[in-house]
Amino acid sequence: MNILDQIIAHKKREIALKKSVVSVNQLENSELFNSRTISLSKSVLHSPFGIISEHKRCSPSKATINHHLSLEDIVKGYENAGASGISVLTDTKFFGGSLDDLVLAKASVKTPVLRKEFIIDEYQILEAKAYGADAILLIASVLSREELKTLTAFAHSIALDVLLEVHNQAELDKSLIPGLDMIGVNNRNLKTFEVRLDTSLALVDKIPNDFVKISESGLHSTEAIKLLKSAGFNGFLIGEAFMKTNNPGAELATIIKQLKAI
Repeated sequence: MNILDQIIAHKKREIALKKSVVSVNQLENSELFNSRTISLSKSVLHSPFGIISEHKRCSPSKATINHHLSLEDIVKGYENAGASGISVLTDTKFFGGSLDDLVLAKASVKTPVLRKEFIIDEYQILEAKAYGADAILLIASVLSREELKTLTAFAHSIALDVLLEVHNQAELDKSLIPGLDMIGVNNRNLKTFEVRLDTSLALVDKIPNDFVKISESGLHSTEAIKLLKSAGFNGFLIGEAFMKTNNPGAELATIIKQLKAI
């Protein structure tokens, strides 16, 4: 069983437990559930660089990345530096995140917030809205086309944008759903954790221009961002390159300054 299979197996058990503790009605009646959302896809398109900056404490491939910094300081730093959006890992077992992180991020910034999670059930989308998310991530490799369509429609019904993540041509083919907001190409293979920027370059022209195009993972330099932007990407989801520093917001500010100078 590869790491992705392990994560999904655990997620199924986790969701079942959560449903037994917090009902759908409780989520729908939470204070944040009916709050107005901000479109992440529009924020990316209206930005010159479209950087979605990520808060991530650890990962299965890198173990500990950064457990020492304040989430509030990080997300405010990202916003002040010019992030188009903020991605928050909410998986606890494998990435050290939580739904409380999502609430704190939403309370700290006005920038749209993405719930980064392994979503396989509508319940998790309700959670995302109840805890302050403006957008959710769906991963094509763990969902069928019908599941992608159903979950996307459900997210849209409660005013959440959807970033649909693919890793190859086959996943892209089943993910071209009318009305979808963003398609992200993850340069990291979630089964082996190998990173290749060629993954984005090979798929960018296969994604219709109807969708906002996002490149994810392995983006550690302004040269890589410039290359991918010139290839046709509208935005970039970057976490580790910022989180491994002592001041993620300052690192983002440096990247944006360098991009403006190119």
